[in-house]
Amino acid sequence: MTQDTPDAPRRKRTDEIVDAIKETIIRENLVPGDRLPQEKDLAQHYAAGKGTVREALKSLEVQGLIRTKTGPGGGAFIESMTETRAMSLLSNYLFTRELSIGNIYALRKALEPIAAVSAIHAIDEAGFARLNQLIAVYDHPPADEDERWAQRMAELDFHGVVASYADNVLLAFLCHFLQRLLKDLAVCKDIYQRPEPVERRVGIDFQRRLIDAMRRKDAGEVEAIMYAHMQHAEASMLALEATLEERFLSDSV
Repeated sequence: MTQDTPDAPRRKRTDEIVDAIKETIIRENLVPGDRLPQEKDLAQHYAAGKGTVREALKSLEVQGLIRTKTGPGGGAFIESMTETRAMSLLSNYLFTRELSIGNIYALRKALEPIAAVSAIHAIDEAGFARLNQLIAVYDHPPADEDERWAQRMAELDFHGVVASYADNVLLAFLCHFLQRLLKDLAVCKDIYQRPEPVERRVGIDFQRRLIDAMRRKDAGEVEAIMYAHMQHAEASMLALEATLEERFLSDSV
């Protein structure tokens, strides 16, 4: 005797309409600024109440996919989802999680070498010029706290530029997101604001060798250099984190 399999839980009508509208946006190639049909037309099209449609539109607005405007000429308009907006939403998910430097670098070591290799054929002279301009920001001791912070951010931006040339949009986004996390993580901010001089010679050497290998389109060397660079960066960050913890404990005694 077979046992009946429980029926899958029925999806909310609001969620179904949200997905249907998303499919329409893609199918009809709607772009930012295009207006969706009025609420009453959407309600009629989806055979739903206006309240349900209004809830679906609110959900899309919270997701950053549309914006609503009231008054004459108002309605629901397709919104441009920026990378910054998408990262903010994802950061909210991680807000209450215990995220560590080790967590971030476990992924950076896996993804950034792949991104660098995939960028070999797309990066142009403007890209190489931008990389060298960023190195010039931090190839000397900082004059003050503001410059120190700018240098640390530029170090991460170097990797952002490399990832931006990756031929996989998801890979580029993930690399940018990991770099964003390092900028926002509280312990990283404490490390970046330390007044002690930072030894950047090894990191800059990795980056100059990376640029050279990318120019030569040597995929194997690009991957190896980036992986070694990430290993060194992780070790440096963890050592600085340990120093901060030791200082905190000594100050607490």
